Amino acid sequence: MAILDSKGRLFGKFNLLDVGAVFVILLVVISIFFFPGTTGSVAQVNSKTVPIEVDLVVRGLNVRDPQRLVEKDFRKGGKTKVIIRNQPYGEIAIKSVQELPRTLSVPQADGALKELPDPRKNNFSTDMLLTLEGKANLTDGGPVLGNSKVKIGMPFELEGFNYNFNATVIDIRLP
Repeated sequence: MAILDSKGRLFGKFNLLDVGAVFVILLVVISIFFFPGTTGSVAQVNSKTVPIEVDLVVRGLNVRDPQRLVEKDFRKGGKTKVIIRNQPYGEIAIKSVQELPRTLSVPQADGALKELPDPRKNNFSTDMLLTLEGKANLTDGGPVLGNSKVKIGMPFELEGFNYNFNATVIDIRLP
């Protein structure tokens, strides 16, 4: 009995192409389990974990009762979920919340501008200053939360049980 017959079968039973395909699949499976690639983010190489405080400003948040939102959802010591560049980071602690007053620039008779409180009573828009605190990886390129570098001007998406809105980073403090 010949090793390879006229139809290309090994020992008259196995097709040579099928044996080759099984061999390639076997090599792929072995390489995946025994030689896995590197894990983790490139941004986390040569980094150390440090505490971070991030100040966020929320402009024009439309909410019926902003005081209830601040007292119920953004109380000091609470947590909120953060999404950075469409990548969920997880929960981060709320250090402080400050409601910013709504003002209008009113021109004066001498040509100067004066900031006065907004007299409109049916205004459902509010501005807030939030301070979040957590742990970040400090790299040569700056602090990293999750797999995203944190920079001034970046949008953060804050999500909770009954809210989902965007805020902008205005300050970053490291130890």
